[in-house]
Amino acid sequence: MRTRPEAHLCPVLIGRDDLLAHALRRTEDAANGSGGVLLLAGEAGIGKTRLLSEIVGRAGLPVVHAAAFPRDAEVAGGLLLGLASELARLGEPTAVLAGPLREVAVGEGGDRQRRLLVREAADALAAAKDPLVVALEDLHWADEMSLDVVERAARRLRSAPVLVVASYRSDELYPRSVLRAWRTRLLAQRSGEELRLRRLDRASTAAMVTAITGTVSADAPVGALFDRSDGIPLHVEELLAASETPTSETRATAESRATAESRATADGRAPADGRASGGRRFAVPDTLADAVLSRARELTPPARALADAAAAIGHSFDVDLLTAVTGTPPDEVDTALQELHDRFFVTPRSDTTYDFRHALIRDALYTDLPPHQRRRLHARVADAARAAGFGDAFVSDQCERAHQPSRAYEHALRAARHATAISAHTEAAALYRRAQRTMPSDTPGRDRAGLLTALSIELVSVDDVPGAEATLTEAHALLLELGETVAAAALSPSLVTARHRLGAALEPRAALLRAELDRIADHPGRPADEARARVLTSLSAVYMFDRRLDESLAYGSEARTLAIAVGDDRSRWCVDATIVPVLLFAGRMDEGWRLADATIAESIAAGAEPEASRAYQMVGSSAAVLVEYDAATRYLDDGIAYADRTEQFGDRNYMLSMRARVQWATGDWARARPNAEQALADFTDTILNRILAQQILGFLAIGRGDWTGAAAYLVPAHTLGAELREVQRLSPTLWGLAELALRTGKPAVDRCEEGYRASAEVGDAAYLAPFVVTGTRAYLGEDDVTGARSWLDRCGALLQKRDIPGTRPALDHALGLLHLHEGQTGKARDALDRASAEWDRRRQFWEGTQALLDRARCAHRSRRPADAAALASEARGRALAAGASVLVSAADDLLTEMRARTGPGPGALTPREAEVARHVAAGATNREIAGALAISPKTVAAHVEHILAKLQANRRTQIASWVRSHTE
Repeated sequence: MRTRPEAHLCPVLIGRDDLLAHALRRTEDAANGSGGVLLLAGEAGIGKTRLLSEIVGRAGLPVVHAAAFPRDAEVAGGLLLGLASELARLGEPTAVLAGPLREVAVGEGGDRQRRLLVREAADALAAAKDPLVVALEDLHWADEMSLDVVERAARRLRSAPVLVVASYRSDELYPRSVLRAWRTRLLAQRSGEELRLRRLDRASTAAMVTAITGTVSADAPVGALFDRSDGIPLHVEELLAASETPTSETRATAESRATAESRATADGRAPADGRASGGRRFAVPDTLADAVLSRARELTPPARALADAAAAIGHSFDVDLLTAVTGTPPDEVDTALQELHDRFFVTPRSDTTYDFRHALIRDALYTDLPPHQRRRLHARVADAARAAGFGDAFVSDQCERAHQPSRAYEHALRAARHATAISAHTEAAALYRRAQRTMPSDTPGRDRAGLLTALSIELVSVDDVPGAEATLTEAHALLLELGETVAAAALSPSLVTARHRLGAALEPRAALLRAELDRIADHPGRPADEARARVLTSLSAVYMFDRRLDESLAYGSEARTLAIAVGDDRSRWCVDATIVPVLLFAGRMDEGWRLADATIAESIAAGAEPEASRAYQMVGSSAAVLVEYDAATRYLDDGIAYADRTEQFGDRNYMLSMRARVQWATGDWARARPNAEQALADFTDTILNRILAQQILGFLAIGRGDWTGAAAYLVPAHTLGAELREVQRLSPTLWGLAELALRTGKPAVDRCEEGYRASAEVGDAAYLAPFVVTGTRAYLGEDDVTGARSWLDRCGALLQKRDIPGTRPALDHALGLLHLHEGQTGKARDALDRASAEWDRRRQFWEGTQALLDRARCAHRSRRPADAAALASEARGRALAAGASVLVSAADDLLTEMRARTGPGPGALTPREAEVARHVAAGATNREIAGALAISPKTVAAHVEHILAKLQANRRTQIASWVRSHTE
């Protein structure tokens, strides 16, 4: 017999009581005027739709439903249109919200107009006066514009009577996906919360079987069902529906099966097909697809044909479109649809459309279609959809699947241009990709170049840097082939930027740009002058990124003069954004800040969004490196918000990574670590972001004492930075490796010297500054006072030449360490106090906390025990708050030493310390002592430090005197 249609849907919700209770509390809050956004996350088939239905069914509030469907991501505002229709259907008072939502979905007018409409739609949703539940399904298929409206509304829904409950597939949160970034922002800003649906355990699966069948089943068949369903409710229902034992089984077959089962049971084995004697019998299919197709074979031929056509249309399908595709009389369509509904394949929506009960059911039917039948169905769908006035994006998809490339190309190109016009960049990129795939082979070269250029612009907008680089390379080569040298030159800065972000070295990038200048040298006219200005601006940026400030400023000044001459404000703002870091890193701070503020203000006022976003990114990143953390925080926060609003995702992503660097530097490690990990996961295919994230995570690992983890991040970052050969990519990693060596008792001098050479080659001071203190510690750890003095002199010459305020404390700090090592505690105290005060003023956590410990050691040496204890305790508190366990341990060791201090005498030193003291008295250096005693120079230095403290001494000569006095 056929499976009973009512037999395979679970009548009750199993294993979700806690989630349901939480959601219903949120609906009560919304009824009382405090709404919000609640996300339901889980893999396909886990029961999100069922839980959502239970929530809205029990909410006791007006409800509107909307859903996204496969390939909706190509249709800007698709989810909003569905929501607008539902709101209009409800009538007053919620119908007034439909207008703004529909307007943003179909509006034109470019970036600024689109953002205005998005803001108005979000405001309308958040301004609702009456309680409302908005149920949104399958956000993993939603378009970016619709998500933008929800995100903007979310920030205000907490004071509105509107609760948005939205489901999405957690297994589709791919890196770089729009939903992944959207969800991260929503949760990080606490604009929404998330409930995660887990798989059912064996007991819950058994409870579900009992609820469906009405009988308690034996353990063995339930176990087989659990194993094959993986505890996913949809799989349980479908597998169970397909597993009913047919009553047409012959007696002989039944007896044979019973004998086999009896033998298996006697042997202690479960029957291979999941059956068990004495309980309900299940011939459990192997997979969900097997189960769906097993049920599909029981459909009548008209219903199966209709299901196949519906599967070609998509997860959701229009009845009129389905009728046109099949050519079936309406009465027969109604009958077949009723059968599909009764058999739980499809479910009706409130309008004239139907949905498959789950996308996985549709997928199983679609995959089962023979290739040529599938193409024929798609061709019919394309014809019917075009005749019915469906959008170009939908028609282009159907044409491509029907293997009609020329038609697919035409519709995709129109749809892409529409998406571009409303700044739906993600959708436009996907549609231009389809146009590229289906472009006829005889397309003229100019049209081909135009498509590639348009695609590259959208790929840059969505931060698909590898895709943008490949497309730009192809477009650039094609333009040169066509003799369009000015157009090729104008495109080259974008190409160079993409290659830079992917790790291309300086010289190849500079050579490409200089070649473009040569090609258009004799071209007159405004277009050629504008192209020249942009190429010169790009050359300025190439050298600026390597901190070759003189070359950068020379190219930038030439570009600025040319941009002003031709009245090209955009090029002027772009070059000014490059000149700002040059001025800042050259120590011309006031001039740089003024130009930064003017450039940002002018470009924003003119609506020059890429230029304004880039300016924010350049000045914010520069401030972070220059230890101007207050300024960095201000520019980065404002810049991230601006870039997010204007969809400048490349700039936004880099600023997010740089903000994590500021969080590390200021001791906000609790936020720095997840933000850096997120950046590494999401932006890994852009080398600049990857290096930056790896550096931050490596520094954090050092602070936690995770030496293996630090190396795992810093070694690959060093490899990438060495290939890129830019001081700003290489030097921070070298500093991290030097700190790692210093902490693990390994020689750190070589890494510090490598960092010095990288900075000295380009006259840099900012990236050299962190090495000053680290290098001084490294030399003094080897008891090389002469080397330490030379190091400080060389570094000081570079730092003083630029005189960047944020680098000055490093010189005082290093000088204090040198004085302390030489026993000049008075001079050490003065220098360390100056450094400590300035580090604290600038919120520099790592150096500032260590300066406190150095001051505590100085106080300890100067016989100021109360000051020493207070300073060490303050350092410990800071380190503990940040999670810097290495510095916590250092503070603990120092405090323990202070408490254990005794007066000088024969018993004051441990046997090992007495042995070290004898070598010191003999005139041996730390390195020589280390060789004699088979210990590290760092350990020797620690012993010498302890000996000096115990003997209340300041110099090694005093140790020698003590040894002689106790051996005579």
